[in-house]
Amino acid sequence: MQDEKKRSYPCRECQVGALQPRPVSYFTVQDGQLISVPDFPAWVCDVCGSTEYDSSALAELHAMLEANRQSLRPRRRLRPKGDAEPPRPTADPPRRP
Repeated sequence: MQDEKKRSYPCRECQVGALQPRPVSYFTVQDGQLISVPDFPAWVCDVCGSTEYDSSALAELHAMLEANRQSLRPRRRLRPKGDAEPPRPTADPPRRP
């Protein structure tokens, strides 16, 4: 079994250190709710500590959060063809003088 070499990239912030893969805690707010993800993949500079979240992991997380948001939306009840929906009242918006 060969030793896999750790990937690292130059730090864009300090331009001295190297970004190394490391799990970190990720926090975000969605619809007024705090969301915390422990052990989230990120790249952390070994000199200045600058953190860049892994782009593919972020894309996957955002897709999951959006799917969850879609599933929580209220759904319209479908009526059978013969059932007519009662007319909804319409109101003209108030006019400004």
